[in-house]
Amino acid sequence: MTPRMRTASPVLPATRPVYAACLAALVLLQAACSSTPLPPWPSSADTAAPTRTAPTPAPTPSKPAAELPAAVASPVNTPQITTPADAGADATESPAVAARFPAPSLAYSTPGLQSGRNSFTTNPEIIDWLNELADHPSQGVKATVLSMGQSQQGSPLVALLLTRASSPDAPTVLATGRPTVLLVGQQHGNEPAGSEALLVVARELSQGLLEPLLDKINVILVPRANPDGAAANQRATANGIDMNRDHLLLNTPEARALAQLERSYQPMVVVDAHEYTVAGRYLQKFGGIQKYDALLQYAMTANLPEFLTRASEEWFRRPLLTALKNQKLSSEWYYTTSNTADDLLVSMGGTQPDTGRNVNGLKNTVSMLVETRGVGIGSQHIQRRVHTQVTAMVSMLQSTASRADELNQLRPYMERDVASQACRGRAVVEAGPTSAQYTLTLLDPNTGADRKVTVDWNSALELQNTKTRSRPCGYWLSASSTLAVDRLQMLGVQVMRVMEPGALMGESYLESSRSEGSRQDVRGTIQDGTPIVQTKVTLIPGVVDAPQNSFYVPLSQPLGNLVLAALEPDTQNSYFANHLLDGLRDLSRVTAEPTVRMEKLP
Repeated sequence: MTPRMRTASPVLPATRPVYAACLAALVLLQAACSSTPLPPWPSSADTAAPTRTAPTPAPTPSKPAAELPAAVASPVNTPQITTPADAGADATESPAVAARFPAPSLAYSTPGLQSGRNSFTTNPEIIDWLNELADHPSQGVKATVLSMGQSQQGSPLVALLLTRASSPDAPTVLATGRPTVLLVGQQHGNEPAGSEALLVVARELSQGLLEPLLDKINVILVPRANPDGAAANQRATANGIDMNRDHLLLNTPEARALAQLERSYQPMVVVDAHEYTVAGRYLQKFGGIQKYDALLQYAMTANLPEFLTRASEEWFRRPLLTALKNQKLSSEWYYTTSNTADDLLVSMGGTQPDTGRNVNGLKNTVSMLVETRGVGIGSQHIQRRVHTQVTAMVSMLQSTASRADELNQLRPYMERDVASQACRGRAVVEAGPTSAQYTLTLLDPNTGADRKVTVDWNSALELQNTKTRSRPCGYWLSASSTLAVDRLQMLGVQVMRVMEPGALMGESYLESSRSEGSRQDVRGTIQDGTPIVQTKVTLIPGVVDAPQNSFYVPLSQPLGNLVLAALEPDTQNSYFANHLLDGLRDLSRVTAEPTVRMEKLP
């Protein structure tokens, strides 16, 4: 049973009137944003892939930024919290740098932002907050706390569902026809601003200024996806795994809980709230510290539907840029650099199909990463960081509501298009970023002045294909491959069981070399602790025996591109490389539609 600890009230009367006035202005400003429509949808008979045009970095919004009306806010609370940086102890920003980041004109009130606090909101306080909201929603709002399971150390994993559906069960929510938005905070435990912001947004959706949006959308909020990491003030989960690199493999209960939530409620839009390192390796490598209030990136990995990229850019990121600018908040594409001191390469977010951002994209979902400047500076600028996250979340919610009809057209179109590609054409097995140069603006750590730095830049806006193969009809898996099948089903993939022995036309994998290695991302070695199998293979055409109780995973399904990411064995994120399949004998490509008798697994 979910704990119900009555220790904090979601609505704090002392700050509510000023807060409400300021947030109302924020909501009205964001409602005025416009975006570029997509072209007319191709007919169902038109299966030609649209041409992808990569967006240019940081386009100027089509409308000038409006000014937020002046308001007198309550004093901003700044709890003194120790948050280790990735390259040492907390950094104390110079007065000149701190002056670049004034507090917003409103003060947010959550348990962790109250006077006298020396810690952010605890997990029991989050649960209590959500339970209070579920007990007292506005009339016509169904607010339900969903139990998602437990973390590795036994902390409850919870979500808040807000809807106008008559029941919180997934089929009833889906039957409303309203797009569902999933907001996720604190996958990395030492990144608290998203969690605090989600408590604010949950309150305003359930009983406040954002509640009218529920006429158009359903919303699920997961304020803290990694409670063990938050309690320990560390990035990883309790067993040292980077949860945000575990969304394809699902080796942690925390990632599995999110996957099962998504499988049930099928969100059309996901917002993933993070924070990024302010000084650390940037000060070491480039002599500057990070400037931007928000770094943004949507799904950028191989085999994404073309219209998903366009919708992410035109319907969501561009209005988000305008919303941030209206609040005098700066933004840039998300970028990072490795932990190696002499490696001066700067990269946009990774192109591997392992993060929540990219895996959700392969689920045909608009998936936006929002990172605020927080890691390594403790509680400094916490109100501004929370304000940035609230601004981004409100923009994404409003964009979804304004585009609800188009999203309801887009999702089925993409699903049909992905499924129609089975058995034909070529699929990308591996892709990487494009090398370029880019000019970033950092801050002088002493004077706070802008410092322009031109860097070697890995751009994810246009990918370079490094390995392609013919797209099969599907994959055969041996009867012993139950772990892989279980993980695929958690992701929402349809799997078939062979009911009678038969034969399939296909291709087997012949291993030509093997070594041991580790998964890598643009930061360096991924925190997961398990060596991977690095293999090279050739394809051997022939007949594949399909014994009774073995499995078939068709690509003629909406998540066909996600199946490709999991089952082509010679990639660092594959189920074979990561020991979810015992050997290549358990896996074959199927190159013609099967004729053996099969049934769908439940």
